[in-house]
Amino acid sequence: MTRKTFIICGFPQSEDELFFLFPKAEFPLSSSQLRDAIAQRSDSTVVELGGEVIAFANFYRWESGGRCSIGNVIVSPAARGRGVGRYLIEQMIALAFSKHQAAEIIVSCFNQNIAGLLFYQMLGFQPYAIEERQGRKGNRIALIHLRLSRNAT
Repeated sequence: MTRKTFIICGFPQSEDELFFLFPKAEFPLSSSQLRDAIAQRSDSTVVELGGEVIAFANFYRWESGGRCSIGNVIVSPAARGRGVGRYLIEQMIALAFSKHQAAEIIVSCFNQNIAGLLFYQMLGFQPYAIEERQGRKGNRIALIHLRLSRNAT
């Protein structure tokens, strides 16, 4: 996954984008940071178009028959606005339900990530909790947790 990892590392275009994708990482995202995250996660998934990686996501929590939490979601800047994110999340949802028999799927999105919040709601995810976190500069921010239940799909 070395070449793919290198390509994915170029997707975050700013410190803010990287924070939304991977809050603990330092900008710019390095292959070693991404490889370490992947090693601790499950079902790392890429979307390819014409042989090029254009999107990435994985599960940071996965429980058989319980909850799967989708994380590290990012789409290549060149592929944004073309339905790639929707396709990626639909594939992750299908994987959670089929492979892990998940009862619900969780995504978490920072309050500054308006596009992400609206995107997940459009896909049927509903907010259920807000957690106070600290932003990159020590400021107070909210991490909004959203869920999609098996019976909601």
